[in-house]
Amino acid sequence: MSQTQETTIPTVTLNNGVKIPQLGFGVFQVPEEDTQRIVENALEAGYRHIDTAAAYRNEIGVGAAIAASGIPREEIFVTTKLRNGEQGLVYEAFQDSRKALDLDYVDLYLIHWPVPSQGLFTGAWKAMEKLYGDGLTRAIGVSNFLKPHLDTLRASSDIIPAVNQIEIHPTFQQRDLVATSRSRGIAVEAYSPLGQGADLDSGTVRYLAAKYTVTPAQIVLAWHLSTGNIAIPKTSSADRMRQNFEAAAIILTASELTAVNALEEGARIGADPATAAFTQF
Repeated sequence: MSQTQETTIPTVTLNNGVKIPQLGFGVFQVPEEDTQRIVENALEAGYRHIDTAAAYRNEIGVGAAIAASGIPREEIFVTTKLRNGEQGLVYEAFQDSRKALDLDYVDLYLIHWPVPSQGLFTGAWKAMEKLYGDGLTRAIGVSNFLKPHLDTLRASSDIIPAVNQIEIHPTFQQRDLVATSRSRGIAVEAYSPLGQGADLDSGTVRYLAAKYTVTPAQIVLAWHLSTGNIAIPKTSSADRMRQNFEAAAIILTASELTAVNALEEGARIGADPATAAFTQF
């Protein structure tokens, strides 16, 4: 296995030409008081793509880590997300996030959930189009959008989302939604890419990990990268950060990818975007 510093993370070119590292680092549920240290460790391990959200309440720590790293700003891809309860206050919410991150711009700004019961996401998207047009974010996208939500957005907007960030892991692959997103030029980003650890116990995954003398997590991440997904694993362990990063050096065969594909069970872990209606405050 290649050493971390020798591992090259591939990029995905979004529909507006912006490049995003295909393997990033997520900070969902990372406590605010631990965020700076953990993100500094991730940057030290080689990650150049950090994914946060206003609802995670740790944007300040992410920004502090970026500032302390000494890495040029343009080398780090930063994603944050709009809270559900602020879909009617996009500009104000964005500025709060930008100030918390202490950045002049963000690289990707996402609507976190559609919350169709609010009926606000199309208006929120229009406001995000203006943020993009003003150069405050290099790309805009969505998260947890199902086909009906994408259809509604397409009928009422000028800009196609650059990304749809959705729950994907071997036991929950959302193949139809992935195909729909990609057919419209929308890159697919996987959150909970390891199934919050549950998918690592699969016999198939463990067999492949033993075959390649790597960790089960590395096998699952290699599967994501090989299938074209952007992935944002999360861990507080510096060792696991490095191991996950090195998954980019693993190339699975077609038959091995097929074996992981066969683990699909429709096993959603998170909330259903069709009905989710929490405010995130």
